[in-house]
Amino acid sequence: MDLKTKINEYITKNKSKAIELLQDLVREKSVSGNEASAQTIVTNYLQNLGLEIDKWEPSIDELNKSSYFISERSSFKNSPNIVATLKGTGNGRSIILNGHIDVVPEGEISSWDCQPYSGDIVGNRLYGRGTTDMKGGNVSALLAIEAIKKSKIRLKGDVYFQSVIEEESGGAGTLAAILRGYVADAVLIPEPTKTKIFPKQQGSIWFRVNVKGKVAHGGTRYEGVSAIEKSILVINHINQLEKVRNLRLLDDPLYKNVPIPIPINIGKIKGGTWPSSVSDLVTLEGRLGVSPNEKIEEAKLELKKWLKTLSLIDDWFTEHPVEVEFFGASWLPGSIDLQHPFMESLKKSFQQVYNKEPIIEASPWGTDGGLFTQVKQIPTIVFGPGETKVAHYPNEYIDLDEMFRCAEVIANTLLDWCGVVD
Repeated sequence: MDLKTKINEYITKNKSKAIELLQDLVREKSVSGNEASAQTIVTNYLQNLGLEIDKWEPSIDELNKSSYFISERSSFKNSPNIVATLKGTGNGRSIILNGHIDVVPEGEISSWDCQPYSGDIVGNRLYGRGTTDMKGGNVSALLAIEAIKKSKIRLKGDVYFQSVIEEESGGAGTLAAILRGYVADAVLIPEPTKTKIFPKQQGSIWFRVNVKGKVAHGGTRYEGVSAIEKSILVINHINQLEKVRNLRLLDDPLYKNVPIPIPINIGKIKGGTWPSSVSDLVTLEGRLGVSPNEKIEEAKLELKKWLKTLSLIDDWFTEHPVEVEFFGASWLPGSIDLQHPFMESLKKSFQQVYNKEPIIEASPWGTDGGLFTQVKQIPTIVFGPGETKVAHYPNEYIDLDEMFRCAEVIANTLLDWCGVVD
């Protein structure tokens, strides 16, 4: 029996155990600051597999030494990272399988048709917060490793499985793993791509814009200047910048199915103090997309320069320029050469499982992958089960068949990339 058939048979026979693992993980509400119980489940699973395990709470002091560190938290106590190692025999290429354990909050529970942390199964879908983003992908990676180990297949290269915290808030967990010394010849992140292969991913950064006005009584509003009205000009101007920035990617075939490759989103607006007063200050907060081959600092500078040209549209901004600051979370962009051997390995493994060519696109969102490519220049690809259109939404779910097929693709990729001992 060839190795790939052994992998297929093992995964087929152990689907129910993998489903139970995913249900256990989903039932733990592992939002930021509450990851410990879910990580305990991961630890127990890895211990039963007999892997080497490194479990630690990232140090704020250590992370602060890196210019890439961004977090609102002052401590990661009770928020451990996990890295498990499947040691190879040597002379093979190594790989990191990186997945985050943290999930976004469930939002308004009344919007859900089931309890957000139930792990209910309806048909072939398992429901709950984090099923798609990205506990289902984590289970795919774990099942791939288990299938190889339990099938007594020996790899030449090392495999590192990482279950990290804080991806949803900017990547502190992955950065902590990098700073701890975990590097490899390639990285695969099983975020929800609906089995598309993403060799490019955008980055992003949050920004805040303060728009000034002149206060006056609402009854004589003509004596004031409404910051609310001026903010409409600012938003429209930012929308024009979005068009300018995206024109640069029109010739990239990986973006042909992405309507807005690098969006600029205004997600929050606050202004005014009283219905009968002219507003003298409006604050806009948003997300600035960063293209895969662009530096975050370049994107920041372009936004700042663009907003300075508001004075060409309205003289008010000559004496009252908008104030821009960058805050909170950010995600680094990243890309891999389309002809890289790791791309070829993943494509071949996909073809073996699905009997068709994979869809190759650019990611419409950021992941921790940019940290690997920019901090350590490690080639990184995003590929996994689940749909982005349900991630962060009510009634989030994962297609279980897709999760198992992805596990098989990942396992075959490990065999090809790391090499097998005869």
